Amino acid sequence: MIDVRLLTDPFNPGLFVGPFTAAHPGLGGVCTFVGEVRGEGGVEALELSHYEPLTLPGMQALGQGTVDRFGLLGILILHRTGVLLPGEPIVCVSAAAHHRRAAIDAVDYAMDHLKSRSWFWKREKRGGQWRWIEPRADDYTAASRWD
Repeated sequence: MIDVRLLTDPFNPGLFVGPFTAAHPGLGGVCTFVGEVRGEGGVEALELSHYEPLTLPGMQALGQGTVDRFGLLGILILHRTGVLLPGEPIVCVSAAAHHRRAAIDAVDYAMDHLKSRSWFWKREKRGGQWRWIEPRADDYTAASRWD
């Protein structure tokens, strides 16, 4: 099961992870990561823009590649777009596997790719001013360990 979604409204990760887990009886482990908008440093908002004809197929390919690479029973990838406020979830990745290590590694792999090789343009608002943000060097380093 590969469930990949772009969301425009705030979401409660638990409302997605619960049914995802229930859809995989007999699994050995589920690992879930939820990333939220940080409010530190005066961040007032985060905006994520994208080009859906490329973004959704890219995310689906990431989902399929992750399932294949780690032998998963399923993966759930949710990603918000639009303007988000501090404390709101941006992304949720959940992997179901026969063994915990595969689930943990799969989520780590998917997040490293979403952080450094994603199809989103990001900008944040601080002090009433918007500025574009790029992946950090650490994001690229983290993703390169999977090559």
